[in-house]
Amino acid sequence: MILALLAFAQLIIAIDYTIVFVAVPDIGRELGFAAHNLQWVVSGYAVVFGGFLLLGGRMSDLLGRRRMFVLGLSLYGVSSLAGGLATEPGLLVGARAVQGFGGAVLAPATLSLIGTLFAEGRERNRAFSVWGAAGGSGMALGSLLGGVLTQAFGWPAIFFVNVPLAAAGVVAAVVLIPRDGGTRSGRRFDVPGAVAATAGITAVVFALVQGPATGWNAASLLAGGVGVVLLVAFVMIESRSADPLLPLGLLRIRSLRNGVTVIALFAATLGSLLYFETLYFQDVHGYNALQTGLAYLVPTVAIFVGANLGGRVATRFGLHVTLATSLAVAAVGVAWLGLAISTSASYAAIVPALLILGLGQGSAFTTMYAAASTGVAPEHQGIGSGAASTGQQVGNAIGLALLVAIANQSDAFTGLRTAILITAAGVALTALTALTGRRTPALVPTP
Repeated sequence: MILALLAFAQLIIAIDYTIVFVAVPDIGRELGFAAHNLQWVVSGYAVVFGGFLLLGGRMSDLLGRRRMFVLGLSLYGVSSLAGGLATEPGLLVGARAVQGFGGAVLAPATLSLIGTLFAEGRERNRAFSVWGAAGGSGMALGSLLGGVLTQAFGWPAIFFVNVPLAAAGVVAAVVLIPRDGGTRSGRRFDVPGAVAATAGITAVVFALVQGPATGWNAASLLAGGVGVVLLVAFVMIESRSADPLLPLGLLRIRSLRNGVTVIALFAATLGSLLYFETLYFQDVHGYNALQTGLAYLVPTVAIFVGANLGGRVATRFGLHVTLATSLAVAAVGVAWLGLAISTSASYAAIVPALLILGLGQGSAFTTMYAAASTGVAPEHQGIGSGAASTGQQVGNAIGLALLVAIANQSDAFTGLRTAILITAAGVALTALTALTGRRTPALVPTP
């Protein structure tokens, strides 16, 4: 029952990230967004989510995972209600930013609960299969729900649907998840490190999101430069802190270091692919919101099946072999998709590519987080999860920025195909990177 609840929370996070995609045009028209600001319906969530993940992970370690799980879900529910009731752009972007903070608290709490409540090996692999099935399929399911709800009830429905789901999750968490102990005695928040990390990551993600949309102007470049300086300062602060936000000794754990790298590359490639698939369906073939959502049924099912298989295969053949193989299968699917699309191709022509891609993507999504959690001590599972999730957010921002810039160098369809084929090469590189990870002893240097 606890695992079902954790998977449910991950489903909410994944759905909420993509559910707005197909509703963005309707939101822009009805709330009067300026064209250059409309992207902040998505980016307002992504920037805050990515910036606060390390802090959210440390909050779970120090303040209690159940407490942070409940707080994150509560923030989701309240901000979703505010988003659905928004009557002007600023209110909606503000609500999305609060949702992003809720995600930054909830995601590490969910991952660290799996890392502490389920024993490393078969039991944890199985738990990550269920969690990964919810998260991996939720990314595609969000697009489906976004299309159905927008078409049937209007764009506010994509926010209102979260309210009862979050409320049910809070009640279930109070009933099912074991109580936290007291806050960790003798430990305190690394305030300078938290400020430097949060501001630095937020500035970098802001630059990567804003740059491709409005051009690499002075504001984008300044934000990126300030972010890099703050992250350098963060490393210096952590090396001298008695209670660091991110114990630098964690980075000596090869499984975590390799896992974060693979997660970042996965997000930069496969995580960005959804954007280009949506462009293909809507701009090339003229699908409306409902048709676009229905087009994601096939990849949703394939990702769900792949995620469930991933944990079982990993238990038998090992995490890194399974992860590398899954990514190789996904690379084949992406390449096939890039070669199969055309201005006149039917949906049926790309179904085989979507099936292969989904199976590999779902299995990889499960196993890469399981690999990253291997060897991390229970008291550091929160910050380890925060680091992994930060890799996902930053990787997605970097990958999307680069791929959009590449796609814009050619006419619309040629650029779209080029971006997809480059994504396939990137996924193949990610598979090779996964092979460099090896299991390490479950020892974590004391900060």
